[in-house]
Amino acid sequence: MYAIVKTGGKQYKVSEGLIFETELLDAEVNSTVELEVVLAADGDKVLVGKDAANVKVQATVVEHGKGKKINIFTYKAKKNIRKRQGHRQPYTKLKVTSIG
Repeated sequence: MYAIVKTGGKQYKVSEGLIFETELLDAEVNSTVELEVVLAADGDKVLVGKDAANVKVQATVVEHGKGKKINIFTYKAKKNIRKRQGHRQPYTKLKVTSIG
């Protein structure tokens, strides 16, 4: 069985035991989070819309962290204008415990 869940403005295909990274969530480590279900499938049976909203996907927060650093460098030719900037996207790592 798998489900498509929506969190952090993105959608993820999850199954039981899967560990995945999503946008930073306001939850403590080792707490349980319920994710919004868009689609659920079990063999030939596919649930969409209001039927899928009745399915509950529970996930445990494994850790919070920051992603790999991205370097941004912009410049304007012949103007001696240069700008260097870095960014590290915060994330939450979740482990799916149950779908049902």
